[in-house]
Amino acid sequence: MHDSQEILHHPAFLAIERKIALHLIEIHRKTPRLARLAASHRKWLLTQTLFAMHAGRDRSDPLSGLTASRLMQAAVEFDVASRNTAASFLAELVAYRFLRDVPDETPDRRVRRLETTDASEEAMFSWFLGHMACLDQLDGGNRAAVTQAKPDLFTLAQPHAATALIRDAAWKHPRESIGHFLWSDIGGLVLHDLISRLPDDAREHDRVVLDGVSPTEIATEFGISLTNLKRMFKKAEADKLLGWEKVRGRLWLSQIFIEDYFYWQAAKFAQLDQSIHWAAKQPAPST
Repeated sequence: MHDSQEILHHPAFLAIERKIALHLIEIHRKTPRLARLAASHRKWLLTQTLFAMHAGRDRSDPLSGLTASRLMQAAVEFDVASRNTAASFLAELVAYRFLRDVPDETPDRRVRRLETTDASEEAMFSWFLGHMACLDQLDGGNRAAVTQAKPDLFTLAQPHAATALIRDAAWKHPRESIGHFLWSDIGGLVLHDLISRLPDDAREHDRVVLDGVSPTEIATEFGISLTNLKRMFKKAEADKLLGWEKVRGRLWLSQIFIEDYFYWQAAKFAQLDQSIHWAAKQPAPST
């Protein structure tokens, strides 16, 4: 089991970051509407929270699990979003059939109980499995294979990790250099795209030049307006975190920009690693 500092400074971490970036982009391609709905950091936190609530449902208690009121309360309690923002997000997920109502078992008709659908569960499991495969690359472990063989581990580990991450300042509050991307809709996917292009020696230089970067293509790929995309880049350019060279398609990233992103990601990987180890130690569910 690795802590965030071990992961951050591991010689394979750059390769792992490229791998998970490409994996997350692939999830977007398979389920673009769902990926777009969770592509800002705020919505990512809400998504992980609602999945954790759903996984924690007690079949003997019809008021347990994911309810609209519980998610809205958690959003405010953990300072993730307002009640209105959480309610609007739930409405979008229901409208696009990533959540569904389960009204028949709830004795109090004022309580709106919800559950995840196959499409959202497959996407979340893929997200989790991709991270397990990356952690395995650090130490030759078998987290991904074991999770595939025993999906109950995912059901245990995901809520455990979500609870830890929403309390982890390093993850919840990304550094300012990358924060304006992450708090914007689709900004996380834009960062994944840039990180996926890093060369092997990216951590050895003050600036790293990426070739073939087209704002128009990125905007088209992720369904974002070119104006909004340029706005994200403009702030980072003003802060001298990245910039365009005279040759078309050549974008440089500063070491600070890259390492702040890696620092943020290392916090996530560490909590996921801790959670899968914790889940593996739990007693098997009774039959």
